[in-house]
Amino acid sequence: MPRSIWTGAISFGLVNVPVKLYSAVSKKTVRFHQLHEKDGIRIQQKRVCPADGEEVPWDDIVKGYEISPDQYVVVTPEELEALDPKKTKSIDIEEFVDLEDIDPLYYDHPYYLLPGQGAAKPYKLLVEAMTDAGKVAIARVVIRTKEQLVAIRPLGEVLAMATMNFADEVVDPGSFDETPGEDVDTKKREVDMARQLIDSLTAEEFDPEKYRDTYRDAVLDLIEKKAEGEEIVLQPVEEPEKVPDLMAALEASLAAAKKDGGGKETSRPRKRSTASNGAGGRKKSSGRGSRSKTKS
Repeated sequence: MPRSIWTGAISFGLVNVPVKLYSAVSKKTVRFHQLHEKDGIRIQQKRVCPADGEEVPWDDIVKGYEISPDQYVVVTPEELEALDPKKTKSIDIEEFVDLEDIDPLYYDHPYYLLPGQGAAKPYKLLVEAMTDAGKVAIARVVIRTKEQLVAIRPLGEVLAMATMNFADEVVDPGSFDETPGEDVDTKKREVDMARQLIDSLTAEEFDPEKYRDTYRDAVLDLIEKKAEGEEIVLQPVEEPEKVPDLMAALEASLAAAKKDGGGKETSRPRKRSTASNGAGGRKKSSGRGSRSKTKS
């Protein structure tokens, strides 16, 4: 059962709504240890000074910021602690904006905010008011000594919160040397064909349960087979087919999409949970998904 990782209150104006914070995603990553090939023993990582080849104990390690090659400014833990943002238990809403005004590039990690003890009614009122207004709250909160910019929005009957990247952390596409499309002309027929291909692959709605991490599944299958002593035969890597020109690629793709029914599924009524709206909630368990994984 998920456990809250932070407790506090949403604050705006004179209103405070106690909440508990939960991570909205649980990453499923296959992790490996580094082993000595000769004897299968796990490798130990040591901190060694290249000047004398001696191992350095933790007590003799300090933090340094490189200001030029091999030149560092040493900063002490006490100096950093003095700069830590004031620890509060408040998510301070600064303004409300429209959801479409936020570029997805600014979103970082998703969370759920659930009502704290005795806060069921004010929490529900806030959810309903934000739903009616169609707005997203932009707020600041301190989590684990780090100040975070966050976006809070209603998701069904709960509030979803996403930490956000600051503006100076998002790379400006104009900063690249390349200028896509600057010296390229497109023809109307090419654009029309590309649009037909998009239309043929357009679904009625996004269903996240249709998609799986096929590479992770393949790695787990490989591990299972090797654990059972099965001999593994490596398959040759398939080279991508070379297409003579763009129009040929568009025409072949469009023909394939039409042959496969355009990738569309027959519409049928089905019950959808709030988690299927992209917030990373619980999913149905499967034999593959419930398999334990190695840890680092």
